[in-house]
Amino acid sequence: MSEKIVLVDGHSILNRAFYGVPNLTNSEGIPTNGVYGFLNIMFKILEEEKPQYFAAAFDVHAPTFRHDLYADYKGTRKPMPEELRTQVPLIKEILAAMGVTIFEKAGYEADDILGTLAKQSAAKGLEVSVVSGDRDLLQLAEEHIKIRIPKTKRGTTEIEDYYAEDVFKTYQVTPVEFIEVKALMGDSSDNIPGVPGIGEKTATSIITAYGSIENAYSHIDEIMPKRAQTALREHYDMAQMSKKLATICINCDFDYDLESSRLTNLYTPQAYEYMKRLEFKSLLAKFDHTILNNYEEKENFHLIDNLGEAETLLAHFQKRESKLDYFAIQLITEKEELLGAAISFGKEEHYFISVGGFLTEAYLLDKIGVLYELESVKITLSLKTQLPFLKISSSTAVKDMGIAAYLLNPLKDTYDCDDLARDYLGKTIPSRENLFGKLPLNKAKEEKPEEFLKYCCYTSSICLAVYPVLMEALKQNGMENLYHNMEMPLIYTLYHMETIGIQVKKDALKEYGEKLSVQIDRIEKEIYELTGAEFNINSPKQLGEILFNKMKLPHAKKTKTGFSTSADVLEKLQADYPVVALILEYRQLTKLKSTYADGLTNCIREDHRIHSTFNQTITATGRISSTEPNLQNIPIRMELGREIRKVFVPKEGYVFVDADYSQIELRVLAHMSGDPGLIQAYQQADDIHRITASEVFHVPLAEVTSLQRRNAKAVNFGIIYGISAFGLSEDLSISRGEATEYIQKYFETYPRVKVFLDQLVEKAKTDGFVTTMFGRKRPVPELNSSDFRQRSFGERVAMNAPIQGTAADIIKIAMIHVDQKLREKNLKSRLILQVHDELLIEAHKEEIETVKGILQEEMSGAADLAVRLEIDMKVGNTWFETK
Repeated sequence: MSEKIVLVDGHSILNRAFYGVPNLTNSEGIPTNGVYGFLNIMFKILEEEKPQYFAAAFDVHAPTFRHDLYADYKGTRKPMPEELRTQVPLIKEILAAMGVTIFEKAGYEADDILGTLAKQSAAKGLEVSVVSGDRDLLQLAEEHIKIRIPKTKRGTTEIEDYYAEDVFKTYQVTPVEFIEVKALMGDSSDNIPGVPGIGEKTATSIITAYGSIENAYSHIDEIMPKRAQTALREHYDMAQMSKKLATICINCDFDYDLESSRLTNLYTPQAYEYMKRLEFKSLLAKFDHTILNNYEEKENFHLIDNLGEAETLLAHFQKRESKLDYFAIQLITEKEELLGAAISFGKEEHYFISVGGFLTEAYLLDKIGVLYELESVKITLSLKTQLPFLKISSSTAVKDMGIAAYLLNPLKDTYDCDDLARDYLGKTIPSRENLFGKLPLNKAKEEKPEEFLKYCCYTSSICLAVYPVLMEALKQNGMENLYHNMEMPLIYTLYHMETIGIQVKKDALKEYGEKLSVQIDRIEKEIYELTGAEFNINSPKQLGEILFNKMKLPHAKKTKTGFSTSADVLEKLQADYPVVALILEYRQLTKLKSTYADGLTNCIREDHRIHSTFNQTITATGRISSTEPNLQNIPIRMELGREIRKVFVPKEGYVFVDADYSQIELRVLAHMSGDPGLIQAYQQADDIHRITASEVFHVPLAEVTSLQRRNAKAVNFGIIYGISAFGLSEDLSISRGEATEYIQKYFETYPRVKVFLDQLVEKAKTDGFVTTMFGRKRPVPELNSSDFRQRSFGERVAMNAPIQGTAADIIKIAMIHVDQKLREKNLKSRLILQVHDELLIEAHKEEIETVKGILQEEMSGAADLAVRLEIDMKVGNTWFETK
């Protein structure tokens, strides 16, 4: 069997991948979509082909025209976007790290090099596969040279394969004749002018009949249609030039050593480090952990798995502890099971104490409790997950490195020990997935003990090493206070909320689901009646066909898979077409049924309560999120949606006390902008929207109409999110001109707001980040994008993040203080839920007034603003009654 070589057209595949995988960056703001897509295509090809040789060819510079022979021809190829340009050297570095041979030579474009390599390789008896997005390379196809053209469809890569016979079957011409066709029809994207007025169909018929441009010209009087004859007669010189431009050189003058392209191990340590830095987690799985073991730094990890050794180690440690400012300790747990504890307290002193035999969970927790009482700072990762096993309070000197890393870069999606090692120590270590895939920790402990030991000891050793680095970085970034006095205490408050949970009436939830089912069935029948057909309403394809093909509704928007039935399309139609309004309502009700009526039922535990998880390191702005289930997204806009809150009830002898900040983000805007008019508006009355309407529309306060107030409200809140005239016009169903006028009047009324927002954007462009009132930083890499939409998004982020982030900081301060105060006073009442600007207390009936006083004091006093922090407070026997 012949050996095989795969040759990749570097620029072409990178370009195709760049547009096929949009808007992908790593947490450093480095664009990575082209590189990521390129590598996926490369691995897919290699897995299919299993070649013995592999190489890539690149243009020395971004291509403009072949060999500069026709510099007087001004092509139309667009300049390479900056985000793509920066990825060219990056993919070359990665390929070099993988040991892949890269061919490039001044004076030749990549396809010339590929043409030469392909023909020479085939002459040496190899089977050749050339991978490119450029169909010009089809001219190279022959019996032993296959051209492979990747295409991205519906998020997946499909590859078209062409030998010589496939080219003829598809284009009715041979590969050599394909050059002639290309020369006649031209290709603006490839700077080939062609003959004006001759398209692909005509070019193909001419070359099918005459075989070449020259032969066609010698029979010019026979060419049909007449316009093509005239065009070729007048532009024959252009056709000849185009042919030279389209013809790939197959005998480039450069040395080619086939053995230099022999494929070796791609999964090198250097390549692995690139994958980690660029955060290509799906690609990291290709790096087998046994390969990692060959190059990872050898650590001095010790397993302690009997009682005697544990006693000796802990005694030794306690003797050393007085000399230690800090040490790392990590409980290793799987759900409710303690597997052991990893401890690091010196450069080569990393231990995992394993639960088992006489070394019991109770014994280990007792000893760990003693360690936590020591004066040294305790360093750990994911503290909240360990708190169920520990008896410590927020005053204990424990520092979570994941929280520190989150503050320093809130754009990342993980803060595991391998992330910390890479980002702050310049060190590559295997991730959990690299070591034992998706095995649960308890299974990994049994089935892969060596890898499990490494996982445990890496966690503590990396925490130990990274602690001084992270603390210094927080200091340099002005976020020490934020870390120590807000984010660390918040861990305990969130843990308390998760532990307590919120009670749910299961029967009421079931009744709610049944009520939704009745409504869904009713609406379904109405939709069928109005459309005159029964179909799957949840199928966008079927729905699009009914609405835009059968019923001929306006605003049809075609996509690759059919008509778009997205919410923004349907919302434009609902006022004029009752069936569309019903479809939108149907979607809302089915969402309520699946997500809440059915979804919440599965989350109720034996104590009849739902225990959501509150996430501290998910959002870039600092807001807390809720998952499993998401209790922060309980719907409130539609009446039937609000009714879901009726199933949430306090336990016997208790009520709910709900406190909600009133317009906190607008109040933050007033304070941070320092606009005297906006500050005065808040000081003189409660209804800021009516006051704004009065000022903006120049009418007395008493004469403001409900429509004017609604419009002013939309502008008030829209300004915070950097709303555009187009966005406001869509929201209010007014012309863009009217929306522009509204925004202009708003800024005339509150001029310091405009200055403040503009300054935020300019500062973000200069610094690369924005900052909240409390010093929290949010990077804004989007501002450097060459994509207008991305830059516009970055500007909105720059305007909104300081305001939203400050509001998030304020609610965090309030909830920490409320939680602490309830506990300090030994009250039975407890904080159980936070939803954006709202706190929910399950209050004992005898403590209602005390709880209300604590909420009022701690929430209104959470920040010192130029305007009052107003609190809306209600008491109820269900969550519904408090809203």
